[in-house]
Amino acid sequence: MSDREPEFDADAPFVEVLRRWAEHDPDRPAVSDAARTLTRAQLEADSDALADAFAEHGVRPGSFVTITLPNEVAFFTAVIAAWKVGATPQPVSSRSPDAELKRVIELAKPALVVGRRVDGIPSITLPLESGRERSSDDRHEAVAASWKAPLSGGSTGAPKLIVSTLPARYGSLAPFAPLVRMRSEGISVIPTPLSHNMGLLFGTLTLITGGEVVILPRFTPESFVRVVDERRATWAITVPTMLHRTERLLREGDRADLSSLEAVAVGASACPQRLKEFWADRLGPDRMIEFYSTTENQVIVLADGHTWRSHPGSVGHVVLGELEVRDGTGAPVADGTVGELWMRRGADEPIPYRYLGARPRRDDDGWDSVGDLGSIRDGHVYLADRVSDMIIVGGSNVYPAEVEAALEEHPMVQSSCVVGRPDDEYGSRLHAIVQASSPLTADELIAHLRERLTPYKIPRTYTWTTDAIRDDAGKVRRSAWREKILAG
Repeated sequence: MSDREPEFDADAPFVEVLRRWAEHDPDRPAVSDAARTLTRAQLEADSDALADAFAEHGVRPGSFVTITLPNEVAFFTAVIAAWKVGATPQPVSSRSPDAELKRVIELAKPALVVGRRVDGIPSITLPLESGRERSSDDRHEAVAASWKAPLSGGSTGAPKLIVSTLPARYGSLAPFAPLVRMRSEGISVIPTPLSHNMGLLFGTLTLITGGEVVILPRFTPESFVRVVDERRATWAITVPTMLHRTERLLREGDRADLSSLEAVAVGASACPQRLKEFWADRLGPDRMIEFYSTTENQVIVLADGHTWRSHPGSVGHVVLGELEVRDGTGAPVADGTVGELWMRRGADEPIPYRYLGARPRRDDDGWDSVGDLGSIRDGHVYLADRVSDMIIVGGSNVYPAEVEAALEEHPMVQSSCVVGRPDDEYGSRLHAIVQASSPLTADELIAHLRERLTPYKIPRTYTWTTDAIRDDAGKVRRSAWREKILAG
């Protein structure tokens, strides 16, 4: 072990950074889950062996590797192995039904699928066969031109990939660490799905800053507070639903300490002011961070607990990129006026992403919109709503069109409409209005949907109607149905 922490320049590949951290302190834990822990040296060796297997299966620089693993140590072993052969990790929920995974594979055309066997596509499951030895001691020297390609549902409900145009090099991510108060050799708890952008982003950031990633297989408030205290975690990523459920546990008398936490970051959906006040009191305003960004990562907006109190309702001020509020004609609006949020990294900065399966809303000057509404007052950003009908359930994006398409695959469903209803725990919960040709029960539809959708996309409650939900053009007035449901 060396006494001095390694230093890196911006061009250092992720895999070189991880190797040098392993050389610096090989026995330090790098990534752990409920079942096992890998030291830095073990993570290096396991990802080397897996990278050899990837190469044997035809993965080359520029390939996509679709990773369908749950929240476990093996996820990061696979991600790092992809980088080592110059490929781009493309995570998909391990709980995705086969039909959903097939649509992603048709779009991504990966060289390899990890974690599931897929007909017609080279696939491997983990762990590798026991006793397997490395086929070569040579280091893989390729650098992935794109360090990630997470999945997002498009506005039509069809999948799209948000492919980073940033390479798998230290300078692509390391500058974000101080913004979210992540220090070198810290311990980060990741309770969010690793297949989603937040889990992959902050897990990777932890590893390249020499920290340990502590993975929760599935969030519960009890497991969250326990692992923070047992591991003396210094940093955690959360969504408001997680903070809400943990608050309830603490109010019920749980004696969790949580004093090791130096920062807790929250994002992905609106965080109620009352919840912000509780956590600013519980941990101290200096240790709370709220962020607004997108997977496209054109802009980053940050607030801390002091901002929560001085500018209630704000998600903070812009710390990376540029943000502008425009009206329906594309003209900038006055300070404090709600409009559509347009963003870019900067006039002379490269665009940090590209889509597969969709086209960005972009003007001639490189400004993009993902359809968010909000305002800027005194330099602080306030979110209002979404232009689209997207519903956020516990921090995860749900597009109604995708759910409706799955509902309407049932032979007795004539048409459907999916809306969000307010929910104290999840922010929103899904409600389906269904026009059926014959009597149906909610249990029958839920069983039908379980074969087609990831669980959080399945509506919890249902309304049955004999009225036509869609007009002759196939359009649905979702806002009218939503108002009707909320009024009823």
